[in-house]
Amino acid sequence: MRRLLAALMIVVAVLVIAVYALNVRDESPRGPATSVAASTEVVRRGEYLARAGDCIACHTARGGAAFAGGRPIETPFGVVYGSNLTPDERTGIGTWTPDDFWRALHNGRSRDGRLLYPAFPYPNFTNVTRADSDALFAYLRTLPAVAQPNTPHALRFPYDNVVALAAWRALFFRPGVYAPDGSQSAEWNRGAYLARGLGHCDACHAERNVFGAVSHTLELGGGLIPLQNWYAPPLTSAAGAGVADWDTMHVVALLRTGVSPRGSAMGPMAEVVYQSTQYLTDEDARAIAVFLKSLPQVAPAAAGATASIDAGVMTRGAKLYEDHCAECHGKEGEGAYPAYPALAGNRTATADPPANAIRAVVSGGYAPSTAGNPRPYGMPPFVYALREDDIAAVLTYVRASFGNRARPVTTFDVQRYR
Repeated sequence: MRRLLAALMIVVAVLVIAVYALNVRDESPRGPATSVAASTEVVRRGEYLARAGDCIACHTARGGAAFAGGRPIETPFGVVYGSNLTPDERTGIGTWTPDDFWRALHNGRSRDGRLLYPAFPYPNFTNVTRADSDALFAYLRTLPAVAQPNTPHALRFPYDNVVALAAWRALFFRPGVYAPDGSQSAEWNRGAYLARGLGHCDACHAERNVFGAVSHTLELGGGLIPLQNWYAPPLTSAAGAGVADWDTMHVVALLRTGVSPRGSAMGPMAEVVYQSTQYLTDEDARAIAVFLKSLPQVAPAAAGATASIDAGVMTRGAKLYEDHCAECHGKEGEGAYPAYPALAGNRTATADPPANAIRAVVSGGYAPSTAGNPRPYGMPPFVYALREDDIAAVLTYVRASFGNRARPVTTFDVQRYR
């Protein structure tokens, strides 16, 4: 028994030392500190990078001052709140230095050395170069200072414990800077840098393990966005959101306008386009498109049989479609581009899980309003017009018609994802 206890104590000691070594050691930037020449050009570049990273989305409360923090971000572990990034000296980053800001992005540490929770996506931002970090900081320093104290996180035990956070970092985080792939073009590397770094695409388009860490076993392989019940489809499959067979300019159009001949943005992606990617330069949007088109594609699963679908459900779904959907989406699901997307061959309509199709019917929605599509057409919510079994029936009809072959939607699916 004593030997067993001694062995356990040794294991615990080794784990504590490992956690300490990975989290408590000095992680200050190496080399001499660099100063930021806050020229107009640098500030303008920082503003562009802040939009590319969609920083405003998490650091602005609904109805609040831009970048002043306070927005609640719900996670499976509790609620975290975006921090104040304005240059207020008491409640914001007014006393920070470029080195402090770099350490937050690169190492996930606040100015006082406190470990930051990875809801702030420093596992992605660690790829950001020092020059881009300094430009971002220079831009944030030009914002109006807003005196708004940061709201304490409301995380459940044990996730509110710094030891648990330190252990998470020891397991799932290593700081580093993006290393260009010499076998790829400069354009591809620029796209990869933006998508993997500031764009943090895998924050949504990747599965997470039980500890909330992104799985990189399959880059951008898709995942259900926690607590939102929107599915970020895999960018590695033609049956998901893969764009390997798209014309490059169609990918660019989707990123910059929210609509393209091959698809349109809704839900969380519409917000990303509205607040972030519509502001990308043509060159950067094209670079991201080139990178996404290069992702290895996984063969889609064999189409499910539709012969077993209940005939009564199909009849009912057809009538509901005629009454509520055909006027916009066409009798044969052909749609009317760019106003109304086609449902024939529509990957959102046929995806598994059917989360996004259900959310679209229940809540409706719009493509984002962008410079290239300033007055988008929208879809009304049907939550009050259709019962759950109606929604299941009409989606089952769509998923088994117009050449589509996908499994039926059940009432349980609607209850789960609505």
